[in-house]
Amino acid sequence: MNMKNRRALVTGASSGIGAATVRALRDAGVRVAAGARRTDRLDADLALPLDVTDEGSVRSAVAAAVAEFGRLDLVVNAAGIMPLGPVLEADVAVWRRALDTNLLGLMLVTHAALPHLVEAGAGDIVNISSIGGRETFPGAAVYNATKFGVYGFSGALRKEVGANGVRVSVVEPGYTETELFGSIGDTGLQANLEGVMAGQRNLDSADVAASIVHLVSRPAHVIVNELQIRPVIQA
Repeated sequence: MNMKNRRALVTGASSGIGAATVRALRDAGVRVAAGARRTDRLDADLALPLDVTDEGSVRSAVAAAVAEFGRLDLVVNAAGIMPLGPVLEADVAVWRRALDTNLLGLMLVTHAALPHLVEAGAGDIVNISSIGGRETFPGAAVYNATKFGVYGFSGALRKEVGANGVRVSVVEPGYTETELFGSIGDTGLQANLEGVMAGQRNLDSADVAASIVHLVSRPAHVIVNELQIRPVIQA
C-alpha cells in the first residue's frame, strides 16, 4: 500500500507508543494528525487537543483532521492508562477513569472516525491493547478488563466493517519503556514492575511503532488481525 497517500489520526500522541507512532508514520510518508491533552508535546502535521474521555473533544478532533486533510483513512488508538491495585482496596473512581480512557475512549474515537474510513473505501483502525488483554495478572483486574474489552470490541468490529474495506487490528505489546507506569497508582506494584524491567532489555516505543507501520502497509486485501510483540526475555 502506498503510504504517501494516507491520512492518519493518532491518539495518546504526546508520549510513548503514540508519539513514536506519529514519528514512524510521518517517516513513511503519511500525513498525521496527533491528538492528546498535552498539546505542547505534539509534533505532527496537525496537533489537536484531544481528551478521549470527552465525546465532544473526540468529535471535534476527528472533524478537524478531516477538514485539514480532506479525508481520513487510518486511526491509531494509543491513548491509555494502567492503574493497578487489588480489587479489595480499590478506589472505584479509578476504575471509571480506566474504563473511560482505555475502552470507552477508544470506542468513541472509532465511532467518530469510522464513517470517514468507510467513505475512503480502504482504511485501518489499529487499537493498542496489551499482553494484559490476553493474560491476567494479580493486581491488574481492571486493567485486564479494559484490555480484554479492546480485544472483544476489535474482533466484532472487524467482522462488521471488513466488507467496507476497513481493517481492524489489535497490537498487544509486552514490557515497553514508556511513561505508562506513572499511572499505576499502587506504589508497591509499581516498584515491583519497575524492578523487573530494570533487569532486562525491554521494547522501545519505536519497536511497537514499527510493527504498526508494518500492519498498515500491507496490501489492501491483507489484514493482520492481531499482533503480539514482546521483548525476547518475556517470550
